[in-house]
Amino acid sequence: MTAVEVSVVLPAYNEEDTIEETVSVTLETLASFLPGDSFEVIVAEDGCADRTPEIATRLANEDDRVRHIHSETRLGRGGALEYAFERAEGETLVYFDTDLATDMRHLEELVESVRSDEYDVATGSRWMAENRADRPAKRGIPSFGYNTLVRGVLRSDLKDHQCGFKAFDRRAFEALAPTVQDEHWFWDTEMLVKAQRRGFRVKEFPVDWTPKGDSKVDIVRDVFGMGSQILRTGWELSVSPRITPRVSLGAGTMLVVVALLLMTQYLNPARVLDVMAGADPALIAVSAAIYAASWPLRGARYRDILDTMGYHERWDFLTGAVFISQTGNLVFPARLGDGVRAYVVKARRAIPYPTGFASLAVERVFDLLTITVLAGTVMLGLAATGSAGELLAALTGGASGDTARSGQTAVVVAAAVGVAAIGAVGVIVASARTDRNFVRSAVGRLSDDSYADYVAGVVETFVADIQTVTADGSAFARVGLSSLLIWTLDVVTALVVFAAFGYPLDPSLVAVGFFAVSVGNLAKVLPLTPGGVGLYEGAFTIIVAPLTPAAIGVTVALSVAIVDHAVKNAVTILGGVSSMAWLNVSLTTAVEESRSAGDIEPETTD
Repeated sequence: MTAVEVSVVLPAYNEEDTIEETVSVTLETLASFLPGDSFEVIVAEDGCADRTPEIATRLANEDDRVRHIHSETRLGRGGALEYAFERAEGETLVYFDTDLATDMRHLEELVESVRSDEYDVATGSRWMAENRADRPAKRGIPSFGYNTLVRGVLRSDLKDHQCGFKAFDRRAFEALAPTVQDEHWFWDTEMLVKAQRRGFRVKEFPVDWTPKGDSKVDIVRDVFGMGSQILRTGWELSVSPRITPRVSLGAGTMLVVVALLLMTQYLNPARVLDVMAGADPALIAVSAAIYAASWPLRGARYRDILDTMGYHERWDFLTGAVFISQTGNLVFPARLGDGVRAYVVKARRAIPYPTGFASLAVERVFDLLTITVLAGTVMLGLAATGSAGELLAALTGGASGDTARSGQTAVVVAAAVGVAAIGAVGVIVASARTDRNFVRSAVGRLSDDSYADYVAGVVETFVADIQTVTADGSAFARVGLSSLLIWTLDVVTALVVFAAFGYPLDPSLVAVGFFAVSVGNLAKVLPLTPGGVGLYEGAFTIIVAPLTPAAIGVTVALSVAIVDHAVKNAVTILGGVSSMAWLNVSLTTAVEESRSAGDIEPETTD
């Protein structure tokens, strides 16, 4: 049985200039109030690139009270602390920053607060009325804002969450550590917030603190990292526990109802019914069946994309995930339904978020590229037959009214999206053929903090997944072919709607239909209206009306567009509702699976 009661961990990353003095001061201070064999000092050296490992090893060899725990890879501040605490021998676990910014005369109070069993957690504070802390504005203002945000969003009673001067009872640490998701700078805050939520006794006491070295607000760590972690923890603690599968299913159903109600703001329901009454119901049903047939292809295409990235899933599950996300896009602004799909595959199949969003990006790029190619091909055909002049006249003012203005806006948007799609494919293909690491250099320009390594790693995973698909010739061809089939069925759906209104599908109408549907789909990429309602119809009408026989006219062209879009939205909504019921998907519960099997276990040196 070990005699060690107190384990002090010193998190060290490139501290060759200070670590020896810090260890010496720590040993001296602990010896002033604890028996000599009752404590240990652990240097938690986190993948350093300087002489810190050599110095820590020498100090451990010279003094039995010193241990060196080494990590070959960067674990992050919180990860290094957890790793060291798990290997510490004491029942009271302490850590503080190696720059000794906090006056060491407070160490006895920190240790004894927990060692005496009076508290489970103790933390120093630089924001209590009794303390003395030299806080320059560039440190004090961000710190005050951060702590105010944590108290407001996470309902913490503490004044200072990031002071690097804390102690934990081992039982409290072992209960809290598995629940903490952050492995970097937010680790301190998450431990304190969750300790309060779990009912542990937390002591906050004032400390005298003097800043050491330079400090600055860091874009990646402070804005992106800490801000997103506050929101994530708030969601986990305050929202997620209130969401049950039954509530989630009910909420999803309500969202679908809202989507239908929103459609009435842009369409006249009575007019839609009149138009439907004038069409052949049997052919409208056929058009719906044709469009529904494209959805298994969407699931199979998504399966091929994920297969290339190393994740092998069934096409039927993925079809359901696509249905749910597209239903969300009919309701949520800014195409937030795409994020819903990333959540579904993460929660149900443990596919990491970077891979989920990367697979979505690949799918979107192929969608836009395919639609652009279809539209461009038909546009060349129209130019070859002399019909392009009529289209140009319509787009530049030859038509008038709300539909014309909406159509002109839509075509401009479509052209911009098409050019962007072609450019994106070019960039992705070019980047897949180079070994240069653009991500890490770009993030490095924004931040020199160690948290930037973590952010760069996430972005690199995202980019690498996209490059994997584009660099695989057979995968590129399969996804491209399935994309062509999907969007061809989308166009065929509209052509069958034309037939339902009694118009024969001659070659000119088929060509115009391909162009109108392609431009309409490009136009609704930007979330200017829910589900693209209005933009799609406007683009469709302004293209169909001048390029087809006069008998069709603006009124019928608009009616066909309304019915075509309504059929597609109805199929999407029905599929989304069915998929939510089938998969019992909770859209608001974060489900964390096991850590990546590829993580490298750090090595230790005692």
